[in-house]
Order: sequence, then structure tokens, then C-alpha cells
Amino acid sequence: MSQMNGRSVTLLLLFLLLLGILYVYITQSYRMILCSPDNEETKDTGYAGEAIVHNHELQMPLDDLQYKQPSITQGRTDVVTVTPWLAPIIWEGTFNPVLLDSIYKPKNISIAVTVFAVGKYIMFLKNFLETAEQHFFIGYRVHVYVFTDRPNEVPDFKMAAGRQLSVRSVPSSNRWQEISARRMELIQMLIEEKLYGNSDYIFCLDVDSKFHDRWGTESLGGLVAVIHPGYYRDDRSRFPYERRTISKAYMAAGVGDFYYCGGAFGGRLKDVHLLAKTCRSNFEADAKEGVEAAWQEESHLNRYMWINKPSKVLSPEYLWQDFKERNSEIHIIRFSGVVKNYAAIRPNQ
Repeated sequence: MSQMNGRSVTLLLLFLLLLGILYVYITQSYRMILCSPDNEETKDTGYAGEAIVHNHELQMPLDDLQYKQPSITQGRTDVVTVTPWLAPIIWEGTFNPVLLDSIYKPKNISIAVTVFAVGKYIMFLKNFLETAEQHFFIGYRVHVYVFTDRPNEVPDFKMAAGRQLSVRSVPSSNRWQEISARRMELIQMLIEEKLYGNSDYIFCLDVDSKFHDRWGTESLGGLVAVIHPGYYRDDRSRFPYERRTISKAYMAAGVGDFYYCGGAFGGRLKDVHLLAKTCRSNFEADAKEGVEAAWQEESHLNRYMWINKPSKVLSPEYLWQDFKERNSEIHIIRFSGVVKNYAAIRPNQ
């Protein structure tokens, strides 16, 4: 009897040993997958292995690039440069463009851009494209997708090597609010149909704006938001959030971080795809109830980014307004909405 008990104990110990070996093998294999530079699911996320993957992403080529030594005791003191959830806020003077480009250039990244030139807004497209060629991700692969109901009026525009322009026809509308609201749907569809496998990042920008200075690799991130220039000094009680509880874009009093622009946002494809898909779904749910959020897709975007914090926030330098006087903390204007007569360009005004 004791001999059988001894044999049972031995078999049990062997079984436990095999389980231990299997556990080590599985966990090591999983860690190797997480740390793989080809694993898109672990880049720019909060998953395990992020630090290793992130370091790989920011690895600089071995060369003799010289740049000023970074400091953690000197820098911008007139603005906040990090959010409470530790996302960087990008201002002039908070990054080294030469260093950033030396990191990203060898990666041969591709950036997609969406711009909507519907109705009379087609008049702004030429200036947008010309200034983008001077300032937006210069030296990188860029593909601009123009959505318009007037494809014959898209200017014949020659872009630099590695940069291209595609025109996608969309129906016109008698209400500018409907044009604005459909953008999320069209962005979602573009990512699904064209961009996966062809682009790394996407930025969605307003056509009635122009570039004044560099917009480059400092703006790259998972989910990237731009702080609205009209409200960045205000208390959040003054933010024009959707305040009606019936809307999916509802923001209660006393909540919210910043007020973000609907006219400039972006990030990695998977992050922007989820944003666009969610905002579209919420907009359609509102429409079934006969509700239209206060500022259409911008209201839904702000709701989404309150719940899903952006991993990088761009200062108002990245979408200023030409009619506004520059405040002292705005050292440079990179992208800005042009002065216009809304009554003359919006179909229902």
C-alpha cells in the first residue's frame, strides 16, 4: 500500500513539473510576441511590454548626430507641457525637430490626410495644398485624400516626390451640419477600405485652414488631439460641450479636460478608426432620436476623448485662428483657420 502511495506522489510531482515547464514556455512565447516590433496591438497602448516596444520605436540610428543636451531643469515655464494623465502637450520649445526626424526618417513612415472640400469650401483647397507642401511632414510619404462634391474643380496640383493626392466624390448637402456630421463615417470607411496596410498614421484636417510653419513628427502618437484656440484659457464651465442628457455626446457640468478641435485630430490608424466608428455610431443613435449635438462631430469627438484620453495633445499652435491676436504663450503658429464669410460659403446660412 505504501509503495502505491509513493508511486502516486511521484506521478503527481512529475505532472506538476510538466505543468510548470509548459507555463514558462507559454509566458515566454507571449512576451516575445509582445516585444516584437511587428506587433501593432502593443504599440502606443497600455498593454504589457509597452516600454520595450516603445524603446524600439524610438531607437536612433548609430551615427554622429549632434544636438543640444536635453535638460530636465530648464524649458518652458509659461505653459503646461504634460496632462494629468501624463500625455505630452506639444508647444514650440518642447521638442528637438532634428532629433525627432533622425529617429523617424529611417522608418519610412506614411501619413494619410483627409480634407473635406464640399460645396463652396472648394475655394480653400488650393491654399491648403500649397502650404501643406511647404510645412506638413516635409520629406515623408504623405497621401492627401480630398473628399468633394466638385471633383472637376480640384486644382491641378503637382506634389513633391513621395507625396500624392487622391479625390473621392461625396454627395453635396443643403445643410453644412450634415456635411460636418458625415465626416466620421467617411473617415472610418477610408481607413477600412484603403489605409490599412498602406499608411501608418492619419490626420483629419479642415480645408479652410492653411499651414504657416512646421507640422511634423512631433505630432505623432496613438490618439492625437488639438486644443481649441478659442477656449484654452477658459474654465471648463464655458466649454461648448453638448449639455443635453438625451444626446450621446452629453457632458455633465463639472467634467471634461480640455475643449478639443474637430478641425484637427489624428494618430495611428487603429486609434482613429475606433474614434471615427464610435462617433459615427453615437451620431446615428442621436439621429434616430431626432437629436443633433451642439457642434456635430466636434461634440462627439470631445465626449470620446474625455473617456478615451489622447496619448498626445497638440497646443493651439496646431490650429489657431487667423482673426485672433496671438497670445504671449503662442510662440509660433503652425496651422490656422483662415478668415472667411460663413454666410457666403455655408449652404444654409
